[in-house]
Amino acid sequence: MRGYKTFMPARIKPEIVSRVKQLRQSLHRHNYRYYVLDDPEISDAEYDKMMRELVGLEADWPELASPDSPSVRVGAPPLSKFETTSHSVPMLSLDNGFHNSEIIDFDGRVKKFLKGESKILYTAEPKLDGLAVELIYEDGRLVIASTRGDGFSGEVITANVRTIKTVPLILQNIQDQKVPPLLEIRGEVFMGHEGFLHLNIDRLKHNLAPFANPRNAAAGSLRQLDSSITAQRPLEIFFYGVGSTTDLDLNSHWKILQMLKRLGFRINPHIRAKIEIKKVLDYYRELKEQRFQLPYDIDGMVVKVDDLSLQNSLGATSRSPRWAIAYKFQAVQATTEIHGIEVQVGRTGTLTPVACLKPVKVGGVMVGRATLHNEDEVRKKDIRIGDTVLVQRAGDVIPEVIKVIETKRKGDETVFDMPKNCPACGSTVVRPAGEAAIRCVNANCPAQVKERIKHFASKGAFDIDGLGDKLVDQLVEKKLLTSYADIFYLDKKKLEGLDRMGPKSAENIIAAIEHSKKIDFNRFIFALGIRYVGEHIAKILTFNFENLSQLIKASRKELEAIDGIGPVAAESVESFFDQIENRNTVGQLQHSGIQILQTSHKTAQVLKGKVFVLTGTLGAMTRRQAKEMIETAGGKVSSSVSRNTDYLVTGDSAGSKLRRAKDLGIPIIDEPAFKDLLG
Repeated sequence: MRGYKTFMPARIKPEIVSRVKQLRQSLHRHNYRYYVLDDPEISDAEYDKMMRELVGLEADWPELASPDSPSVRVGAPPLSKFETTSHSVPMLSLDNGFHNSEIIDFDGRVKKFLKGESKILYTAEPKLDGLAVELIYEDGRLVIASTRGDGFSGEVITANVRTIKTVPLILQNIQDQKVPPLLEIRGEVFMGHEGFLHLNIDRLKHNLAPFANPRNAAAGSLRQLDSSITAQRPLEIFFYGVGSTTDLDLNSHWKILQMLKRLGFRINPHIRAKIEIKKVLDYYRELKEQRFQLPYDIDGMVVKVDDLSLQNSLGATSRSPRWAIAYKFQAVQATTEIHGIEVQVGRTGTLTPVACLKPVKVGGVMVGRATLHNEDEVRKKDIRIGDTVLVQRAGDVIPEVIKVIETKRKGDETVFDMPKNCPACGSTVVRPAGEAAIRCVNANCPAQVKERIKHFASKGAFDIDGLGDKLVDQLVEKKLLTSYADIFYLDKKKLEGLDRMGPKSAENIIAAIEHSKKIDFNRFIFALGIRYVGEHIAKILTFNFENLSQLIKASRKELEAIDGIGPVAAESVESFFDQIENRNTVGQLQHSGIQILQTSHKTAQVLKGKVFVLTGTLGAMTRRQAKEMIETAGGKVSSSVSRNTDYLVTGDSAGSKLRRAKDLGIPIIDEPAFKDLLG
């Protein structure tokens, strides 16, 4: 457990220790009644008086400090940077639908996949426009909180989350609900309209720039290195689900939400539970009408299969769960003019036309550029320089031009043609058969080199602190970097000759480069920038190949045989390593002193395709460690027993999962047998 023990020196009188304990218990209880039940028992003045007394006692007796005291709402000492942590169950993004027909198609896919399930019940929830977070409780205490990040790992923001008044710091057995030993909770942090308004008024009073919208304000507040600043921001949270848990024998998403509420977590009151698809569509219409009466922003609703065993059977793709979909409201739109069209070159050589707009506010954000996607889209919509156009933005999606308002044309608009040569290097561009994208095929194109290096140094790859966009641009333009392999051959003297680069800054960057040389195999593969190989597919590859040499030699046929690798990704990987330039660059990386931390091929294959459920308390390992072992060995972990379960791993105090496994004839193994399976 990541808990703690409070040191109690003899000089502290027992009545003081008792009073501090009593105040903390009372304040936690009153928080629950105020924020979860909406049924306070005391006035705000009485609550404030108790809090002041607790803060005073803790100031007088710092030995009594506790990370789950209600007083931590005021913030903790500033951090130098955020650490990162992995999610035991990935926080995947959701597929989107914008029309009834797409939600009906989703229902059809669910039923078809489940083969024979004719009646599916769903839970429909308002989709808040905020930031997803994960909170981990061990024995009822909040021990770590993190952002969603890339879905597989996020930034640790525990001190900041503790300042949010609607987050329970310690869980209690309330209404006969036993607190599970491990509970990973997912929620959405947001800022309500009233709090956002008051925050901006206060910022203007202090000559600070106001935030553009509540979501930006919430994001900026949650990622403060100084949590005392976060504590001053009116952040709120609703909880919507769980990740990994222990001793939780529920088979309904709605029942889990009810359990969370009994434990003290704030659940959105507008959730509709266990309804068929027709009522889901009816509720969407209601929610669409209510959205502007709500005290916070929502951008749609989330539809989830309620039965957890069916969720487990449906599983997920590499991007999103098959058992849920976001039914989004139509995007916010605005009208503006196109002053020009630029062409950007990406790291894979794709040329993308971008409209330069007369700045316009769309959904609370000032927009000056919008993607035109590709040549076909420009022609299909007949977009010209000088046109008046309709622009839309949905959530964090890049703004796009929807259509031209032809009645506004004056006759002096200019037709746009994609360039025949790369705007960055002048090389001839090509359009591969069957693709909409036009590409620069010059591997040494400076625009591509810049983007490849930026990707290589990014957080999910080598994570080289200080090697930002502007510095990369300088290094490429001065020909100090011609590929990402050159990063590891930079020295302090070369860096000191750059603009705004002093000896200390140069020294820090060289140190960061050296520090990055020890890297996990999957992050190394992701860093190479192979087309169609994101972080998830990079992990799949490293679970199936013992080392880089094996992967380089792999044929398309071998790659396609791997579960989760499709023909397009397989062809891309084979093509990447077939090119002599890429093999030379990889060779340079290996010779620069990089240490690739590799996954054992034997371990990666032994549990491939097997589904495990864990129950009870294990002895020599934690449940999380067991889960990591299973996934590293190619297996999957489910939270509930179903006919798709291959093994139930039992520890002490196994519950109803053991009975269900016996009823279904699922193989039941103890911890030693589990270790034997792992070899």
